[in-house]
Amino acid sequence: MPEKQPTADEPHTANEPHAANEPRRAHEPHAANEPRPAHEPRRAHEPRRAHEPTATEPIRTDGGRVTEATPSIQEIPEADTVIESKDLTVHYGDVQALQPVNVRLPEREVTAIIGPSGCGKSTFLRCLNRMNDMVDAARVGGELRFRGKNVYDGDVDPVALRRRVGMVFQKPNPFPKSIYDNVAYGLKIQGFDGDMDARVEEALRGAALWNEVSDQLDSSGLALSGGQQQRLCIARAIAPDPEVILMDEPASALDPVATAKVEDLIDELAEQYTVVIVTHNMQQAARISDKTAVFLTGGKLVEFGDTDRIFENPENQRVEDYITGKFG
Repeated sequence: MPEKQPTADEPHTANEPHAANEPRRAHEPHAANEPRPAHEPRRAHEPRRAHEPTATEPIRTDGGRVTEATPSIQEIPEADTVIESKDLTVHYGDVQALQPVNVRLPEREVTAIIGPSGCGKSTFLRCLNRMNDMVDAARVGGELRFRGKNVYDGDVDPVALRRRVGMVFQKPNPFPKSIYDNVAYGLKIQGFDGDMDARVEEALRGAALWNEVSDQLDSSGLALSGGQQQRLCIARAIAPDPEVILMDEPASALDPVATAKVEDLIDELAEQYTVVIVTHNMQQAARISDKTAVFLTGGKLVEFGDTDRIFENPENQRVEDYITGKFG
């Protein structure tokens, strides 16, 4: 059954970049009136480490490839985990869109979710901040833990969750408001009483848009180009200072130049936030992500791990076939 794409964006930012060899720190929200540090320049990508087998990897067969495997939930140390799913499933009516998913997503890294159309990528992504609640026929099973708390517990407020787990959708969807009011919208909803001008500027700088729009903040966000509109939506998402940013194919409707700007921005955002991105573009996933999750037909997560390993030496034969273009 095709996945239903929500059309409303939730109003949803900056920490010091971590040193290369230091453990990642837990996210610390800024005080309401505390000025944040200026946006740091983009770092060069560090060379990825060669894949090192672990005790949790599946035993290989079939000439060095496993024909089917369930990724180990132990792939990411618990201390570095911001989101963890345990036997997470999704049904749309009687149709199971997502087979049990067990995975840990690391903090302040970019995780790419790839796979053919209809494999459950966006369904999984929308579980992370309960956007599937907006689909009447959706039924979620298992657990989805954010900072150790199951987000589907009865005492969790979905709106409060979405302030901490922001989302940027496939098609840019700025509000019919000024550029300034687009960015400030979520802050006003939350009752932010700090320096609004400074926070708006910071978010626009964080989205690499300030230099292009600083002299037209009162102009409509709808008057911007497609690439600028998508960066405006990213600025709106980071303004309330979330911990996680979800992106559902954020560059699929953009031209190559705008796509390159968004990809550079994602690399910068990972200095401060955990980024989870769904993409149909495998080259894009290889360029921008630290970890990759591969979903295949039937809503099954078949492999998860370091991006370089997934693309250069996948454990699963079906994953190799998909990456090399034999299907999908």
